[in-house]
Amino acid sequence: MGLIGELLALPLAPARGTMWVLQRVVDEAERQYYDPSAVRKELAQLTERLEAGEIDESEFDRREDELLARLGHGPVGDVAQADDPTAGTGRTVTS
Repeated sequence: MGLIGELLALPLAPARGTMWVLQRVVDEAERQYYDPSAVRKELAQLTERLEAGEIDESEFDRREDELLARLGHGPVGDVAQADDPTAGTGRTVTS
């Protein structure tokens, strides 16, 4: 983009900066949400709550399913990459 294009886009700079910051916040939140160690910790706490009688079996099953889904799939965009061993490498697999 030339000098004129940069000058015309200058009023949009605060919005672009805000969007960049928001994307970083979302990325970090997803990283923490799908972190396997955090999910395992929540599963352990859930089991403790069931054994202590704080929650019933149906609540445990529902929450356990949610946590296992987080543990197994990660963010939606990562599912396809997890299934493809060459994702992000620029290589292709030939049989």
